Amino acid sequence: MPDPNIHLWHVELAEDADADRYLPLLDDTELAHAHTLSHPLIRQRYLAVRGNLRLLLADYLQQAPAAIGIARTETGKPYLPAHPQTVFNISHTARHLIVAIAGHCQLGIDIELPSPRPNLAVLVKKCFADEEAAYWHGLPPTRQTLEFYRFWTKKEAFVKATGRGIALGLKHCVINPEQPETFLRLPDGYGEATTWRIIDLTATEQLEGHGLCGAVVVDSLAQVSWERLVKD
Repeated sequence: MPDPNIHLWHVELAEDADADRYLPLLDDTELAHAHTLSHPLIRQRYLAVRGNLRLLLADYLQQAPAAIGIARTETGKPYLPAHPQTVFNISHTARHLIVAIAGHCQLGIDIELPSPRPNLAVLVKKCFADEEAAYWHGLPPTRQTLEFYRFWTKKEAFVKATGRGIALGLKHCVINPEQPETFLRLPDGYGEATTWRIIDLTATEQLEGHGLCGAVVVDSLAQVSWERLVKD
């Protein structure tokens, strides 16, 4: 029976690793995609992400990495046909990959590397609800970049948990600025806002030391457990 807790792994991806060592672990679809990537760094990152994901799933499921079947729903969310109660989600930015694995839940994770952007106010107008936008505009400028990404990762984690992605409409996934571990409103068809729980990872040792923002969104009371750091 799948472990109901949420297990997280932080993988530090190497810049100059021999990513081709992951080729024997991948399935035909992953290999075909890898062959379309002509930029060396993009190809290396793709192989490292897919390879590390398969190694971690293999350890969790006690199965050979290459034997794990990964399929996608009509909206593109990956799942394990042979292990329908086990769920996983990944997010990567720059040299950092986070893998989340759990059981019996809907699960999404997102990490970002906050960086100043001249168009943050434009993105707030497009992707934040009125309550969120009012809170953000009321912040001192020195806090706006970090807080934007804290809201953004929570919204992204939710739409990834549903399997719909940003097509669901980030503006309709409304976080409570006064209680940022909770939602105020969600799009129709995804239950009550209280059904879902936000776990902010930004202040955790595993992310804060790298300057990362991150969040997990889950529709259960599962607890988060950080596993070992993985060096690519």
